[in-house]
Amino acid sequence: MAVVVAIPFALKPKDDLLAAADDSLVVVTPHNEAIRYEFGRAFAAHYKAATGRSVRVDWRMPGGTSEIARYLKGEYYAAFEREWTITGHAWTPEVAAAFDNPQVRPSDAPKMDTPAQAARRGFLASDRGIGMDVFFGGGSFDFERQAAAGRLIASGVIAGHPAWFDEAVIPQNVSGETFYDPQGRWIGACLSSFGICYNSDSLRRLGVAELPASWSDLASPRLFRQVALADPTKSGSAAKAFEMVIQQQMQELVRAAGSEDPAILAVGWKRGLEIIQAASANARYFTDAAGKVPVDVSLGDAAIGMCIDFYGRYQSEAVRVGDAPSRLQYFTPAGGSSVGVDPIGMLRGTPNRAVAEAFIAFVLSPEGQKLWNFRVDTPGGPLKYALRRLPVRKDLYAPEFAALRSDPDVMPYREAALFTYHPTWTAPLFKALGFIVRVMCLDPHDEQASAWKALAAAGFPRDALKTFSDLSAVDYETAQKIIAPALASANRIDEVRLANELGGKFRRQYQAAGRLARAEEEKKGLTQRRGDAEGEDEEGGREEGSHAEARRRGGGGR
Repeated sequence: MAVVVAIPFALKPKDDLLAAADDSLVVVTPHNEAIRYEFGRAFAAHYKAATGRSVRVDWRMPGGTSEIARYLKGEYYAAFEREWTITGHAWTPEVAAAFDNPQVRPSDAPKMDTPAQAARRGFLASDRGIGMDVFFGGGSFDFERQAAAGRLIASGVIAGHPAWFDEAVIPQNVSGETFYDPQGRWIGACLSSFGICYNSDSLRRLGVAELPASWSDLASPRLFRQVALADPTKSGSAAKAFEMVIQQQMQELVRAAGSEDPAILAVGWKRGLEIIQAASANARYFTDAAGKVPVDVSLGDAAIGMCIDFYGRYQSEAVRVGDAPSRLQYFTPAGGSSVGVDPIGMLRGTPNRAVAEAFIAFVLSPEGQKLWNFRVDTPGGPLKYALRRLPVRKDLYAPEFAALRSDPDVMPYREAALFTYHPTWTAPLFKALGFIVRVMCLDPHDEQASAWKALAAAGFPRDALKTFSDLSAVDYETAQKIIAPALASANRIDEVRLANELGGKFRRQYQAAGRLARAEEEKKGLTQRRGDAEGEDEEGGREEGSHAEARRRGGGGR
């Protein structure tokens, strides 16, 4: 008992995390402990050297990027409602729906504003905050939405360091992806792409000799109950990965046809959804946290999964033993993903603006950028954790830094040339895609997996597979004209009604496909048994004939 009681005291951190500091900074983030530790430690040292003052970084982790987005929306809603009512205005449903709605534009003069326009004008002019300073980490899609809503404001870093923001250091656009907001409300802090992580030991155990190379490999029936996926309605990175699957299918068809005809894009949309559907049918689970996927794959709880690159690389490093190759491997399918950014931005009403600007500038400086991919204990590198992420600054990919980097062979700006992201094809359907995966895969997953198992056992008979793969209810046109508007509706009942309708439709569809597959398997079984019986009868007839001939020739068949 004495040992058990003493352990927590023995392992207590040497630093007092709640110790008083001259300044503080509140950062909301989905980043893991390793990133929080290295950037918190390094920024505190940098800030002390630059200002002579101590600083404490207060990290807040409500969940993944999507959860953080919902959290920020709710916090700003409550904060602005209080400010609006204190100043004598009525908080009506019209005002509540308009104050953070980017589609509501104030009139030319305040006196001409409707109540909705006045609320929008008031929010954009306010300094009402939520006690937080910086939003750090997540996909650019979520940052774009936060900036459009008015929850992010310009930090002044672009104006203060103009030499950083050109094609030689931090370009604004790369292969269709935006790397920073022109107004400076968010800036890419590091690079990210999407791909596949797999456990080489698990694949060997399953008898999979050929290593995976493309998104479609996740659809192999040999991986039944062995694929780990994240819920795209809870994880922005998971939703982006699914979008990459569809974008690649579209690009291949457009490249072959030499045309961006909507009919061609519709076929690419369908092919991408078919890969997602089959991968889901193989799924062991859908997790709320995208970082769980490579952890479980490394432990052998799943054999393969979709993940963001740094989750895969970081976990590969964590489980590697000695100089031997790690059992967990990660790769980005060739031409299968764009190279995007994980941004950083300043929140409206920041209570510590000067410290927030200093932190954002540090993250984007050469000193901060080295933390992402330099090896532990290299000059300027991390002290404890190899983060295995890719810096956004081009100048850190120069040859003189190669020996210091954890991934010297990974050149993301070259890889970006293999894939051009076309936002007009799928970006307006980003939220709709997550919804489609939910109603097509998550909600009816038991029925889907059962049908897939029956299909594999029966050899994927044509009619059963056609029933299983019917995606007419979520095709490209339907996603644009019905699903996306329903999700954008102010009446949340529209989304609930559509989810129930489509979820029930796919559930019945998978049940029907399973019945057809099992019937086909039974038919094959009957045919096989009948053939076996006929073979036995024929063999028996030949045997009886030989006995009769023997009796005739041998006098009674002795």
